[in-house]
Amino acid sequence: MSLQEKAGSLVSVADSINRLGIPSYGWWSEALHGVSDTGPATWFNKTIIPGATSYPQVILTAASFNESLFNILGKVISTEARAMYNTGVSGLTFWSPNVNIFRDPRWGRGQETPGEDPLLSSRFGVAFVKGLQEREDGDKDRLKIGACCKHYTAYDLDNWTSVDRFHFNAIVTKQDLEDTYNPPFKSCVLDGNVASIMCSFNQVNGIPTCGDRELLEETVRGEWKLNGYISSDCDSLQVMFKDQHWAKTPEEVTADALQAGLDLNCGDSLKKFTENAVKEGLVKESVVDRAVTNNFATLMRLGFFDGHPSKQMYGNLGKKDVCTKDNQDLARETARQGIVLLKNSLGSLPLLPTYIKSLAVIGPNANATKAMIGNYAGIPCKYTTPLEALSESVQTVYEAGCANVLCNSTDKFEKAKNVAAAADAVVLVMGTDLTVEAEALDRTEIDLPGEQNLLISEVAYVARGPVILVIMSGGGMDVSFSKCNPKVTSILWVGFPGQEGGAAMADVIFGRYNPSGRLPMTWYPRSYTKTVPMNDMNMRPDPTTGHPGRSYRFYRGETVYPFGYGLSYSLYIHRLIKAPKLVSIPLNKAHGCSSSSCTSFDASGDICDGLSLDIDVMVTNIGKMGGSHTILLFSYPPQVIYNSPTKQLLDFKRVQLGPWERTSISFKIDVCKQLSVVDKDGNRKVGLGRHVLQIGDIQHSVSLKI
Repeated sequence: MSLQEKAGSLVSVADSINRLGIPSYGWWSEALHGVSDTGPATWFNKTIIPGATSYPQVILTAASFNESLFNILGKVISTEARAMYNTGVSGLTFWSPNVNIFRDPRWGRGQETPGEDPLLSSRFGVAFVKGLQEREDGDKDRLKIGACCKHYTAYDLDNWTSVDRFHFNAIVTKQDLEDTYNPPFKSCVLDGNVASIMCSFNQVNGIPTCGDRELLEETVRGEWKLNGYISSDCDSLQVMFKDQHWAKTPEEVTADALQAGLDLNCGDSLKKFTENAVKEGLVKESVVDRAVTNNFATLMRLGFFDGHPSKQMYGNLGKKDVCTKDNQDLARETARQGIVLLKNSLGSLPLLPTYIKSLAVIGPNANATKAMIGNYAGIPCKYTTPLEALSESVQTVYEAGCANVLCNSTDKFEKAKNVAAAADAVVLVMGTDLTVEAEALDRTEIDLPGEQNLLISEVAYVARGPVILVIMSGGGMDVSFSKCNPKVTSILWVGFPGQEGGAAMADVIFGRYNPSGRLPMTWYPRSYTKTVPMNDMNMRPDPTTGHPGRSYRFYRGETVYPFGYGLSYSLYIHRLIKAPKLVSIPLNKAHGCSSSSCTSFDASGDICDGLSLDIDVMVTNIGKMGGSHTILLFSYPPQVIYNSPTKQLLDFKRVQLGPWERTSISFKIDVCKQLSVVDKDGNRKVGLGRHVLQIGDIQHSVSLKI
């Protein structure tokens, strides 16, 4: 290959090389929660593939805390993707999932993520990536499709007040980087064997991530051993040159990015400037060869060079395998598993259709379609709106109440109040859509938009039966007014629930499904946004500045609803069966702590081999309805390491239990991996002393001693 041919192979629309029989290839496709046409390498066509199954936005799927579901979603999405590739309307490389931490409730793209917890985000990323990539024949060297974990790293601000992602320099401590921002990416590579990592637009501590050799070459490829390619976010190199003024010429930016470890540029900078960068002596051609090799090796693993798709594994897939009934049923089931019941007064939910002669369905999202699928969605197979689904079970009367989710006028309130006053029950479907929270659009407030609160209050005041408030949103909301209002009898959060969101919602409201979702992020009071600037990346509280901390791991202030919160129509009780009270750490005489007083030890080396503890818990459903239940195992580590989390999630499991059924659940806790925390220098250590474990309302102390 000539140098320019190599350069043309480093961009998202790679050049064809006719003399070598290499076709052009479009790298950019998306499959965040279903195959999407956001990337130009995938498109829909009314006669070929008119749409693909649109599953719930990731934040709601994460609320299921169901690892097997995360994996199944990856599998069915990759099957639809392969079917579309076979028909010529898709690529094979999909830049999903987004495993950034939902650090701040105002972030418009928080909806795309698995939430605020590094463990949940890591587990989601690994399970989803494996579902997307792993072939049914078990060939570990080949890929069904290529996934990409993005946006590496510390990327969680898009456009807030005067700060945007192209100019943002994220100042991040080593401690926060290693225990919060990087773990999901590390897991994607080490445990998921992901085919790609995408670097982000922002700078981290003054260096653009796509030009940071320590982050890319030394960490992703060197320490984690990525088997694949590193891509930039779209036009990141142009952003480095024009917006961040990183270097004097685009050739210098190109050289810096390639030498940092970048293999592929979403955009055309590497195609335009690589040849001159080499000729000017800014970068060696051998570095370009490395990038080309990583890209082509990925295409080989995908079978791109193996002839016509019909002759390969998955060659029988086609239009018949997209938007199947099973896939659409899975979209409904995924939404059902994620929906979170936040409030339920006695006698409110579930509604019994036989007792409801008329149901008032009110709100700007009550007849939602596109709002249900969020961003990075394609064209869905169809929509089942909340109004449509509710109307299948009872007679409904619909009033929007507001012209749209911005709800800037009260003109329609009177009609909404009239239908509410006459109905046996009211369902208010409120919240946001992409006009409020989206890519390039962060919120400044975390209240419901416009006059929505007033509409809820006025409708609830005149209603003569149960009032069910449904919040459709990506981020958390301060709904304290409804939480405390006795006339609002139930509250549900449904995220952006996908194409079958209305059906899933109706299943929960009418008791055909027992809600089991848990919040994957903290819902803060509105005062939080006045206390913490969004561009402050510190996770840990700082008493000197009044910074209260971020996420359940560090924030100790008032919440509207905490991380992991979620009610059910059943009641589950937990009983501890087995757990040690003391774990002795075996040390050889050469270890420093064997002859001195230590408060912690390094979470690495021989000392960690086989060091674990077993916890068994009995879970009983004492309710009258069967359902799923998520067991969250938390720990409160000893505060012997500077700025340790006050609480952290160690593990989670989900069980299905009938009425008065019980089962035992076992957790095996790896002491060094799961009980460790990160010190101020970014090193993992295990604190000695008392670790308090919590499951539900059970607490148990385990002492770690030398």
